[in-house]
Amino acid sequence: YGKNTIKFLRLHKEGKKHCVKEVEVCAHLRLTSPQEYLEGNNSLVIPTDTIKNIVLVLAKKNGIPSLEQFAIDICNHFMTTFCQVAYVKTYIQEVPWQRLHEDGVPHVHSFICVPDGIRFCEAEQCRNGPLIVFAGIKDLKLMKTTQSGFEGFYKNEHTTLPERHDRILCGELFCKWSYGECKDFDFDCIWKKIRECILEAFAGPPDCGEYSPSYQKTVNSIQMLVLSRVSQVQVIEVVLNNNFYNVVDMKNLGVTNDKEVLVPVEAPYGSCACTLGRKKFFEA
Repeated sequence: YGKNTIKFLRLHKEGKKHCVKEVEVCAHLRLTSPQEYLEGNNSLVIPTDTIKNIVLVLAKKNGIPSLEQFAIDICNHFMTTFCQVAYVKTYIQEVPWQRLHEDGVPHVHSFICVPDGIRFCEAEQCRNGPLIVFAGIKDLKLMKTTQSGFEGFYKNEHTTLPERHDRILCGELFCKWSYGECKDFDFDCIWKKIRECILEAFAGPPDCGEYSPSYQKTVNSIQMLVLSRVSQVQVIEVVLNNNFYNVVDMKNLGVTNDKEVLVPVEAPYGSCACTLGRKKFFEA
């Protein structure tokens, strides 16, 4: 049980310069006894309102140096404060505020919300067990207008999809990774590096791009690049929900439409997912 959707803004002031973190927190506990379920005995139950207040107080006292560190702080507090807590899990996601710039100069106290992917993390711990930390990005919508195709697929009497060697590749990406044993990592730096890997693997070189024969191959390319460059990541899960665009037929209007006007197909949509990890992690 626990408290969901604890939303708040943490404002940190450094003289005239202000820094913000707006987050949404979910904190769940499992107690050492199920007596509240079986007997209606609430003597061990920490009220969910108390859970909410603890999260807010920790944000006030410790700040939010990174999402992952704040999740670790929450887990540590419940494990060290309440002997009746057997397991704690925390999920945090961040509102994507970015500092405003004017002519390249960062503003001291103004921000803009840029929906270019939502950062999130999870931390969970069993009593006498290791602290496990996950992080990720979701709702990241990506598109490239060429260098993508889909050919040579299995066909039968129900197949109507034509083969394409030049199409728009557009998708909404969810990516989640595990750090394995939690150490003193620079979580902000790692998250930014992984995001850069995602964009690079999706798009390819800026002057020419890189051909994608399928959504599945793009997913694998993202995972392989992250694992090759970010040694702290042990397992990475990627889900890519593909968004299609159909070329508008303008023959009856007397106009030739060479893939210049397209309409999005909102539903149904395809999806592909893959989890990839280091061999040593699975052997362990």
